[in-house]
Amino acid sequence: MGDPFKTNGAFSWSELMTTDVEEAKKFYTELLGWTTEDMSVAGMTYSVVKCGAQEIGGIMAIPEQAKGTPPNWGTYVTVDDVDATAKKAQELGAKTVVPLTDIPDVGRFYAFQDPQGAIISVISYLKG
Repeated sequence: MGDPFKTNGAFSWSELMTTDVEEAKKFYTELLGWTTEDMSVAGMTYSVVKCGAQEIGGIMAIPEQAKGTPPNWGTYVTVDDVDATAKKAQELGAKTVVPLTDIPDVGRFYAFQDPQGAIISVISYLKG
């Protein structure tokens, strides 16, 4: 399939939003053998999850705008044009969860709820 960060339609990132980042890191590193690397992103600590040397996801505290949401894993799918994909999703009946948002040095994403109620995010990564 090639590089999931460059392949339109590929699942490319998984992200845990949780109430206790340190406990989540401990649980998943012990359970699955993952490693984590903390970094500062937009004034918060973000833990990148690695399987071997491959970065596969992240763990973060539930952000203020999502307070009250239970801990959950979110999935990102790579798209060539996130703005066009967001527009098409809305035309097909999707409801916006997180509007088009730029992530500095990463790309641009959009999170939505499909007509059946499932939530997913699409992302266009910066070309690197």
